[in-house]
Amino acid sequence: MGTRKSKAPPPAQGRASMKKDLPEQFRDYRHVWVFMELERGQVHPVSFELLGEGRRLADQLGVQLAGVILGPPGDPTSHAVTEAFAYDADLVYLVEEPLLTDYRNEPFTNALTDLVITYKPEVLLLGATTLGRDLAGSVATTLLTGLTADCTGLDVDADGSLAATRPTFGGSLLCTIYTLNCRPQMATVRPRVMPMPQRSNKPIGRVIRHDWGMAEEEIVTKVLGFLSDGQSEKANLAYADVVVAGGLGLGAADNLLLLKNLARTIGGDYGCSRPLVQKGWMPFDRQIGQTGKTIRPKLYIAAGISGAVQHRVGVEGADLIVAINTDPNAPIFDFAHVGVVADAISFLPTLAEAFTRRLAPANRLRLVN
Repeated sequence: MGTRKSKAPPPAQGRASMKKDLPEQFRDYRHVWVFMELERGQVHPVSFELLGEGRRLADQLGVQLAGVILGPPGDPTSHAVTEAFAYDADLVYLVEEPLLTDYRNEPFTNALTDLVITYKPEVLLLGATTLGRDLAGSVATTLLTGLTADCTGLDVDADGSLAATRPTFGGSLLCTIYTLNCRPQMATVRPRVMPMPQRSNKPIGRVIRHDWGMAEEEIVTKVLGFLSDGQSEKANLAYADVVVAGGLGLGAADNLLLLKNLARTIGGDYGCSRPLVQKGWMPFDRQIGQTGKTIRPKLYIAAGISGAVQHRVGVEGADLIVAINTDPNAPIFDFAHVGVVADAISFLPTLAEAFTRRLAPANRLRLVN
């Protein structure tokens, strides 16, 4: 997912016959834009992942990479500008207005649409977060252009078209979608699908401040406040370095304690495959896979998970995948780096005990010495 390709793929077979000349009003659309999402004053990490991917696409197209920042005047927005250049943007389009302090669909759609109409990008990328999905759909609808959602791969064809690849038919196939005759070409990408690029000390470059105005009276939605979700163990699987996950092979909900204990022992987080969410054993925010979270941990331990393609899509970016399953022919062994044919219910306590001994203070001291 998100792998770099040295050569642009040729136009898809049969697509050339469908493509018409790009309408006159779209022929001067150029450059690649990445929407920089601010989440409670912080830049969402998916924005940096998209800047890395946007850099590659912009270089293939021979155009500039721009970050797009919408927010209130102040430190968070200024910090986002600095970070956009640190992750290799060539320029930044900035709209600073108090109305953009908290996300509301109407002002954000209006501001981003106005930017697109004024400055004409050929590619616009957004994170497939709750905010990004809401904003991307309304902007694409307003602009009457195409949008490919939840992409797992982006590339540029030999004719300069954006090739946006995403799972289809329940994850059993991958399809590549093109926006042939409209601009901008829009796509959303889920967090952790693309690798995190290296941050540099690149200085702040050209910032285009866009004048945009909208009255509060024009906005139907009002922000009254924010309520806690009340979850004491809120999952942050997408950015965990170590993840332990379980599937139907665990047999019963009580055995999820084995996962939690191992995750706690090695300082990781825990999750599950979709069937466990469907059974009500775990909440949706801990589901890993195509319809759940995409993860890229340094270590992923899958216990009792068969490894269907829907799950594979969400985990194959991990540095090291360790699979535990009683079935030696389980699909997960096709892409795991280490396979253990064993009963996860018996193996997990043994693994946790081994890690406990290995990570004990006395052993750590002996290793250092």
